[in-house]
Amino acid sequence: MASRPTIAFLSDFGTRDHYAGVMKGVVLSICPDAVLVDVSHDLPAHDIPFAARELAATYKYFPPGTIFLVVVDPGVGSARRGIAADVGDWRFVAPDNGVLTGVFQDTPPKKVVELTERRYARPTVSRTFEGRDRFAPAAAWLAKGIQLPALGRVISDYVQVDLVQPVIDDAGIRGQVVRVDRFGNVVTNISRRVCEKLGGADGALQIEIGGRDVSRVVSTFSEIAVGEIGALFGSTDHLEFAAQAASAADVMGVSVGAPVSVFRR
Repeated sequence: MASRPTIAFLSDFGTRDHYAGVMKGVVLSICPDAVLVDVSHDLPAHDIPFAARELAATYKYFPPGTIFLVVVDPGVGSARRGIAADVGDWRFVAPDNGVLTGVFQDTPPKKVVELTERRYARPTVSRTFEGRDRFAPAAAWLAKGIQLPALGRVISDYVQVDLVQPVIDDAGIRGQVVRVDRFGNVVTNISRRVCEKLGGADGALQIEIGGRDVSRVVSTFSEIAVGEIGALFGSTDHLEFAAQAASAADVMGVSVGAPVSVFRR
């Protein structure tokens, strides 16, 4: 028996309002067999770079054939385009505002199309809710079996945003905090691979965040003593800071954008 198509849904809608739910309803009206997976609806509102990083950290864990429906869209109703993309073993439907940047940097797209074919949208498209009227139908029709080119014309000038990368020079690595999760763990844009360019990713590193030395590199949260801040490479293999059963962000008084430096001892 053929497997049911999976649509993974990522947005900044939250769960208080009806927006995410009604988009699921549109999908199921077109493709009742679809399996809908909520990746998250609690992304920071309007934060395209944040959403791009979250999506890039997510998509490869889904089975081949998954369709990602991504709506973080501060430009809704403007001249910005809607797009669908074929990337590796996955497909994506999103506004053309750079939200797919992290995915495209990780795996260059095979094909990107603009959503111009009106028969694969709802009859009336609201200028304040294109997620419901354009993006959800496009994802549903892909799940139903149409091919990407049916949705519109192929483009190559899709939008990408600047995802701030760490600076590497003879002095070391300078990066920044890009995320604080719900546990207060402080995640940076410095990967293990980048740290290894200094000759290691272990206790031989001197690490500073917001002017504070946090040079104890551990492997797990349980190695961090109560009252201590530890550095580790988390589930996305990026440098992060954690406290034992506490918010490292609150303890250190740091937030997104705080500077992080890594030096070789």
